[in-house]
Amino acid sequence: MPGRVCCCCAALRPRYKRLVDNIFPEDPKDGLVKADMEKLTFYAVSAPEKLDRIGAYLAERLSRDVVRHRYGYVLIAMEALDQLLMACHSQSIKPFVESFLHMVAKLLESGEPKLQVLGTNSFVKFANIEEDTPSYHRRYDFFVSRFSAMCHSCDPDPEIQNGIRIAGIRGIQGVVRKAVNDELRATIWEPQHMDKIVPSLLFNMHKIEDVDRIGPPSSPAAGVKEENPSVLAENCFRELLGRATYGNMNNAVRPVFAHLDHHRLWDPNEFAVSCFKIIMYSIQAQYSHHVIQEILGHLDVRKRDSPRVRAGIIQVLLEAVAIAAKGSIGPTVLEVFNTLLKHLRISVDFELSDRRSSAGSATLSTSSKESDERIVQNAIIQTIGFFGSNLPDYQRSEIMMFIMSKVPVLGTTSKSLDPSNLGDLGTRRIQIMLLRSLLMVTSGYKATTISNALPAPFLDPLLSPSLMEDSELRQLVLEILHNLIDRHDNRAKLRGIRIIPDVSDLKIKRDKISRQDVSFMKKHGQQLYRHIYLGCKEEDNVQKNFELLFTSLALTTIELANEEVVIDLIRLAIALQDVAIINEDNLPMFNRCGVMALVAAYLNFLSQMIAVPAFCQHVSKVIETRSVEASYFLPETIFKDKCDLPQSLEKDEKDLFFLTNKIAESLGGSGYNVERLTVPYVPQVTDEDRLSRRKSIVDTVSIQVDILSGNGTEDKIDNTEEITFEALKKAIDNNGLEEQEKEKRRLVIEKFQKAPFEEIAAQCETKANLLHDRLAQILELTIRPPPSPSGTMTITAGHAHYHSVPVYEMKFPDLCVY
Repeated sequence: MPGRVCCCCAALRPRYKRLVDNIFPEDPKDGLVKADMEKLTFYAVSAPEKLDRIGAYLAERLSRDVVRHRYGYVLIAMEALDQLLMACHSQSIKPFVESFLHMVAKLLESGEPKLQVLGTNSFVKFANIEEDTPSYHRRYDFFVSRFSAMCHSCDPDPEIQNGIRIAGIRGIQGVVRKAVNDELRATIWEPQHMDKIVPSLLFNMHKIEDVDRIGPPSSPAAGVKEENPSVLAENCFRELLGRATYGNMNNAVRPVFAHLDHHRLWDPNEFAVSCFKIIMYSIQAQYSHHVIQEILGHLDVRKRDSPRVRAGIIQVLLEAVAIAAKGSIGPTVLEVFNTLLKHLRISVDFELSDRRSSAGSATLSTSSKESDERIVQNAIIQTIGFFGSNLPDYQRSEIMMFIMSKVPVLGTTSKSLDPSNLGDLGTRRIQIMLLRSLLMVTSGYKATTISNALPAPFLDPLLSPSLMEDSELRQLVLEILHNLIDRHDNRAKLRGIRIIPDVSDLKIKRDKISRQDVSFMKKHGQQLYRHIYLGCKEEDNVQKNFELLFTSLALTTIELANEEVVIDLIRLAIALQDVAIINEDNLPMFNRCGVMALVAAYLNFLSQMIAVPAFCQHVSKVIETRSVEASYFLPETIFKDKCDLPQSLEKDEKDLFFLTNKIAESLGGSGYNVERLTVPYVPQVTDEDRLSRRKSIVDTVSIQVDILSGNGTEDKIDNTEEITFEALKKAIDNNGLEEQEKEKRRLVIEKFQKAPFEEIAAQCETKANLLHDRLAQILELTIRPPPSPSGTMTITAGHAHYHSVPVYEMKFPDLCVY
């Protein structure tokens, strides 16, 4: 019998061998002899120093049975090994484990699927055992390689193939559990192991998904799910990522990119998206930025690939960012936006180069490439917007400034998105893409004060005249302003330009204007008015432009208007009406009527918001007259698809216009300071106006009166001086005075550019009166006789001279007026 020996030989054999031999029955179908197995277990527990010999002898028998294809005895030997392994936990188990792993390796190397599954099951049982002390010399390189190979089984029998793959996945899971639990041995995270484990799991997750897509959707029972390689692989993948730490996170993620690249799974990218969703939900939240950095790095590596591949990677980044934004982002916020903006520029470059290369030959392939690049650009914008909208307010304001700094504007050069090589079309595309990104970032942003939402470094480039050259750009700028100004979600109630019969039905929400908002309007209100004023004068305005301009005026009234701002807004509205009536800019008739309709809609809204009866009556009367005599001055008529436009606008039809004197009378009775209403609104001058040599609105006048001694026989002053310490000190002091004088001049010029017109007029009037008094004093001095007959004084235009030897000198330092 294969399991027995003769009585004489048995007496001479060691006891552990006799006990091992007794557990094997004569017929392997009878299974393990339980009584003898209990004796062997008791002996092993009582004499743990014999464990290594027991293991070695069992390994010898098992190897012999495998070679001779006695698979029944192989099963019995592995069952005995498993029981001994579970029963013994002493330090002497280490040599036994080595024999055990050697036997498992023998089974995995065999070509018999049943033995491979048997060896895997034994290894999984071993992996669940917690050892008292770590083993520093034990390695699992062979098991990682073998289990990974089993995950890629291509056996022609589907059932056998499925069983081997499941065994391979369970083996990998066992290796991960056994290796990761031992903190002193981290070899499992080395790249050579991760490059085998991760692709093997992804291979099974993807292959089974393809099979599932072929058939109709079903809901198998729990037991069936347990035998699904896709489910097992996903669970193992989640467990692996959940055990990853700061130092080995990248090693676990990088093989994912290699697998997706090798199998071309970025287009379509459903599987790639699902993989990274698993990754982001499985790893610890504080490590999310590692994954985002890896995606950004891979996007840089694949920047020359097809647009659809890049779009697939960006969509994966969007999903990762959507999950990471709810937790910890880490230091990668600016890096994400900087990388995305760089790829936005690259995409625009590709689109324009394709367009230039196909100039004159309209081919289908070129148009498809351009549409693919648009897909990339839209994916980038969605990612930027979603990421930005999920950031806290303090980070979002920084991102708004960062994006705005990349928008190419007149007279400046962006740091990373230099449009110099793109031409006008490329610059416009960059501007539109970045403003669309900024629009999504500002969506839902609620700042406590308007100065936090619109700081000067952000507001100045946003309202730049270079962003007013295109209708779509102006629309985006206005929508961004709406996002930032509207802090009570009133914009949806104001959608569409119209004459609102009763504003109270809108249930507009508003708070009392804060001191910070009042200060903001005093400092930057003129910039907002100027942007609206110039925006109404553009010839390419369409209905949407007028609707957004109306919303801008209405939101400014709701969020930022006190009595002073109300007067400014009325002055602005009257100035826009004058633009349409006088038509110095030669606007088309549609634009002129559109401006008139905008003024009517806004003054109707404003009059009901401030609730001054006389003002409301005047506005209502003009609107009623227009509805009868000139309906094209109302938004409900002019913005219809077919509207009959007048041939000309008569300036004498006062009943159709809003009159300044009527408005002043109505508001004056309610306590408003209406003196400023009589001063026409004039937009302020900006630096860009000077750069573009636009016509100045305010000119600075310098008046100087010099009293010079005019004798040509005067001695010349010697300009050479001795260089001493006192001379140098005096020169330094003079330089300081010159700097102060330059600063004073700069402040005066800035005041003339930004101060309200009436304030400048009042100050100029005071200066003029002072000048008049000083000149009178000069004339009075000239009438008096000189103290000595040796000379007489005459006054010419701007200069006073003596015809002979001067007798005294007059100085008037205050006669220089800026």
